[in-house]
Amino acid sequence: MFPHIALAEDKPWQPGPYEGVELKVLHKHEATGGITVLRKFKAGSTIPAHTHPLANEWAYVLSGEWEESGVAYQTGALFFAPKGLRHGPHVAKTEVISLTVFDGPLTVV
Repeated sequence: MFPHIALAEDKPWQPGPYEGVELKVLHKHEATGGITVLRKFKAGSTIPAHTHPLANEWAYVLSGEWEESGVAYQTGALFFAPKGLRHGPHVAKTEVISLTVFDGPLTVV
């Protein structure tokens, strides 16, 4: 038996750190601040280039089309940004839903 089970349907969408982005927090590790979220990007949303100074980030595109540094990616793409690496901008060409894991606190610079 897994020690933590989250059903996305039981979690509410919350405003994300940028306009046009919503989050469903599936799990937060209290000791490390790590967080696993579903992210929904409204079509046309642009997230400026940024860094996460306290966490590595993995993002898996579950649906939609996402442009990263001028290259379009679709469902099935996996992105990894090491802690402190500047990445983006991200542009949602369609509505995009991703499963995203941060292994430390979600801070954005």
